[in-house]
Amino acid sequence: MNTALTAGGIGVLALTLALLVGTYLVLSPAPGNIPRDRRRPGVSAGPGALSRVATAATEAIDKILSKRGAPGAGALEQAGVRMRLQDFVFLVVVAALVTFAAGLVASGPLFGIFLVILTPIGAVGLLKILAARRRAAFADQLDDSLQLMASSLRAGHSLLQALASVAREAEEPTSEEFARIINETRVGRDLAPALEETADRMGSQDFVWVTQAIAINREVGGNLAEVLDGVGQTIRERNQIRRQVKALAAEGKLSAYVLMALPFGIGGFLFISNPSYIGTLTESPLGWGMIAAGVVMLIVGGFWLSKVVSIKF
Repeated sequence: MNTALTAGGIGVLALTLALLVGTYLVLSPAPGNIPRDRRRPGVSAGPGALSRVATAATEAIDKILSKRGAPGAGALEQAGVRMRLQDFVFLVVVAALVTFAAGLVASGPLFGIFLVILTPIGAVGLLKILAARRRAAFADQLDDSLQLMASSLRAGHSLLQALASVAREAEEPTSEEFARIINETRVGRDLAPALEETADRMGSQDFVWVTQAIAINREVGGNLAEVLDGVGQTIRERNQIRRQVKALAAEGKLSAYVLMALPFGIGGFLFISNPSYIGTLTESPLGWGMIAAGVVMLIVGGFWLSKVVSIKF
């Protein structure tokens, strides 16, 4: 108990000292110096110490990522995060340091290390959740987008003009993806590869069909508006079935979420209400073995439940 209190006191002291030193370095001016806004009116001051440190850190991270060829930029694009990869990695590193300090103060170094390991896993999981939501929104908006394209073609517009109308009038993420297609074609890229890359990026099999229909129509000719109407009707029926399946599987997904969260909820409650009771697990190799077995079983059960509630058609 005294060791835990000593570790907590050291953590609080270190965190307080770091905050005080950082505040002093960032906010306090150098002694005897006149501020730049008084010496040179109208000239903006340069970046502060905190900005310089952040810039240097992101540049170092960029060099490391460029040497290793990390493929994280594609994940940011799929999630719709408008941020450079090195900036995102820098934020994850800062969040890991903050969580380590919080865990050190709350429980000790082991809990801080656990939070450090959990931080990048949570960041990757957040990107996957954002990407899944973005893909689902794109799939739900696709039938309306095809109807708008068909209406533009019937009005006498070209295919690029029809795509531009979708980019202007549709909601995100459809407007953003179609605007990217238009911008790529304006700089000289062919339309077919731009459409195929969008289908791969959004993971939409329905948009793959749209791309194939447009490519075939450009080769053999015909009324593209009628083709898009037919594809749009098929996609509309698939979306209806997808929503029905989602509604029927909602109860199973909720049960899976409750079962996955139950061990963490009970463990957190016991940790707060009776720390000595649950602390016995970390005092012997048998307790650590039980924790490891529980984690393995939780991972296997979570994978099993995800496969049960995930229905593909």
